[in-house]
Amino acid sequence: MSNITEKVKNYEDACKVLNRETTLPDFSMIPEKDRKPLIAHFKLTVICEALNEGHIHDWNNGKWDKWYPWFYMFGSSSSGRFSFGGSADLGSRSFCGSRLCFKSEKLADYAGKQFEQLYREYFVID
Repeated sequence: MSNITEKVKNYEDACKVLNRETTLPDFSMIPEKDRKPLIAHFKLTVICEALNEGHIHDWNNGKWDKWYPWFYMFGSSSSGRFSFGGSADLGSRSFCGSRLCFKSEKLADYAGKQFEQLYREYFVID
């Protein structure tokens, strides 16, 4: 793993690595209760792209590894504990959005730990 994890500690860092503006898309037309997960998903896709450093997964090639963070939820969504549980590699099958996969287990582990709150905002209904 290169020093990309030293460069990407938050969404703004990912934008800087990709030479993008940090301005978020306009989600004002989305009901307020649905904005948080959409914003989190947008940020996570940018972060994944930056951490993958240009790597594009070939979904027609089942031999390539596609790693993603795995999380546990204990209790209810409002009071429960959401935590990083490890990384998984299931070939070309995916239990998460393909834009949220990483080229290595180390990057998936890093993202799951470093961006756990963003993943919670994306996955958990509060």
